Amino acid sequence: MEPMPEPTSPAPSLDPAVAARLKRNPDGLVPAIAQQYDTGEVLMLGWMDDEALRRTLTTGRCTYWSRSRGEYWVKGDTSGHVQHVKSVALDCDGDTVLVKVDQVGAACHTGDRTCFDAGTLPLG
Repeated sequence: MEPMPEPTSPAPSLDPAVAARLKRNPDGLVPAIAQQYDTGEVLMLGWMDDEALRRTLTTGRCTYWSRSRGEYWVKGDTSGHVQHVKSVALDCDGDTVLVKVDQVGAACHTGDRTCFDAGTLPLG
């Protein structure tokens, strides 16, 4: 008689109560704004699906979905510019995530501290 296979547990998933609140775009993604937790500085915008948000909530490191590469990426795994998660919130509509982080090094892929320092646009 062959031994019974070990039972497999299902892959963890995002808390259903959180998942129910999300309003995703047609690709199943929500924008995620990373903000420095102590200064309020807006660092970058990335994209998350349910799995990226679950990983962010459970690991304490920001995980995003790369639309160009079609894969998950953990901020800082290759650059060393890590985002340590301090808090995560949904906006009132459930269509945007705000992740307050402690940013180590540059947040932008260009090497700049923030993605939003390329210059302000003229008003009026």
